[in-house]
Amino acid sequence: MRFTVLGYQSPYPGPDGATPGYLVETDEVRLLIDCGSGVLAQAGKHLPIYELDVLLLSHYHHDHIADIGVLQYGLMVHQLFGQRPADRPLPIYAPEAPAQNVQALTYRDATCFYPINEQTSLTIGDVTVTFLRTDHGDGDPCFAMRLESKGRVIVYGADSGPGTNWAAFAQGADLFICEGTYLDHNKPQKPNGHLSVRDAAELAESLSCGSLLITHLFHGYEEADVVAQAEAYQSGTCYVARIGLQIDLTTQKG
Repeated sequence: MRFTVLGYQSPYPGPDGATPGYLVETDEVRLLIDCGSGVLAQAGKHLPIYELDVLLLSHYHHDHIADIGVLQYGLMVHQLFGQRPADRPLPIYAPEAPAQNVQALTYRDATCFYPINEQTSLTIGDVTVTFLRTDHGDGDPCFAMRLESKGRVIVYGADSGPGTNWAAFAQGADLFICEGTYLDHNKPQKPNGHLSVRDAAELAESLSCGSLLITHLFHGYEEADVVAQAEAYQSGTCYVARIGLQIDLTTQKG
C-alpha cells in the first residue's frame, strides 16, 4: 500500500494548503479517505478523480467533507465526457448519522452512499477495511479505519479523544495516522474529542506501531515544534504530515 497526504490541516487550510484527505493506492484499487477543503486540487497531482474506486468518510465535520460537492460535480462531468461509466457511481462509505449529511452523499449517477458502523467489514479489491468508533466528543459518530492488504496494516485514527479504545484495533500497525490537534501550549485542560501531538506520540509508542504520521495540524505550527513534542515515540519513523508526503509500505521492512 502507498499512502499519500493530500491534506492534513485543521480547522481550515492555510495558504496553498488543504484540510484532511488521504489517498491509498494498491495494485488493484485507489481509495480516498476523507475529502476536506482543497483535497481535490491536490488529488489531481496524482490521478484523475474519475479513477477513484471508493471514498471513505470518517465523519461529517466540515474540515473532512468540504470538497464532496465539487467531487460530485466533477464525477458527473467525467461521466458526461465518457471518461467514467454512467453506471459506475463512486461508492461513499460513511456514518449513518446525521441524516442531513447522509442525504447529500447520493448525487445523480455520480455518487452513492453505503452506511458504516463498528460491525462493518469491507473488501475493496485487495484491501480489507474495518472500523472503530472514536471518542470525538459531540455525539455524532466518527470512525477510525483499519486497512489491511498483503500483510500490511494502516490505521487511520480520524479525530479522536483520549477515551478511544485502541488496543486491539491499532496494536502493531505498520503505519498509524494519528491526529495532533494541539501543542502543549494550547491543549485544553478538559478533553474535547481531540489529541495533542504529545498524546499521539505516547499512544503510538504504547501500541508498538511500526511508524507514526502526525496529522490534523493547525497550519501555523512549526514542524520543529511538532517533532520535539513527539519525542515519546521511539518505535519507528515519525512523520509530520505535509501535502504530498508519500509513505510506501511495500518498501518498509516487516
